[in-house]
Amino acid sequence: MTSQFRAERLREVFAEATYEITPSPIPLAAIETAGRAHRRRRTTVLATACGLLLVPLAVTAIQSGPLSSGSAVPPAAPPAAPAEVHTARVVAPGERVEVMPQVQLWLTKNGKHWSTPEMADQFRSTTDGNLDKSRPGVSIQAEDVGKNYFLSGIYHGTGDAATVKIETTKGTVTGTIVRLAGETGWGAWYATSPLPTGPKSKDPRSDFVSSVTVYDTTGHTIAQMTFPGSS
Repeated sequence: MTSQFRAERLREVFAEATYEITPSPIPLAAIETAGRAHRRRRTTVLATACGLLLVPLAVTAIQSGPLSSGSAVPPAAPPAAPAEVHTARVVAPGERVEVMPQVQLWLTKNGKHWSTPEMADQFRSTTDGNLDKSRPGVSIQAEDVGKNYFLSGIYHGTGDAATVKIETTKGTVTGTIVRLAGETGWGAWYATSPLPTGPKSKDPRSDFVSSVTVYDTTGHTIAQMTFPGSS
């Protein structure tokens, strides 16, 4: 038997054996079950990852939201309003202060000067003896100027005058202190106020004004004048 014959015979034997082998059926059900299990595991992993991503966002949203009424952190308080500060207006002798249109006031070493449309170059002296400088005091002049009262006067006393308050039938009016540079023993003050309605006052110093008070820089009274019979 030649080698070629033996090779031919072996191929025939292997072919016959192959035809006699019956292949097993494909396990479709097992494959499908395994696929569903794989998909469930993948879905669970994805859901868990998404949940981990959403938790920080939820915490951030809670932290950035409005505080509940029970929160221990109080809301920020609004800033306090600045305190009102008044200072005297320091002028040189003869320097004119424009109180309102056509109304001026100025000081010299001898006293207070003022001018209105009705009467120019008016004067009240501080050296003629009419002022009792032995004790603090304040005077007042009141004139109609258009639809307003022009109120002014002289004060004298101890202290650094800063402001003046005038109590009127229309309420409290805050005036301005004017003094000469280097002079703290006396000075002038002025203020304006709308005329009251009704009949014209015969004497606005008592019918319209009830008191005039000059205060120093600490809020203490330097001088005061009152009209007991004022309404």
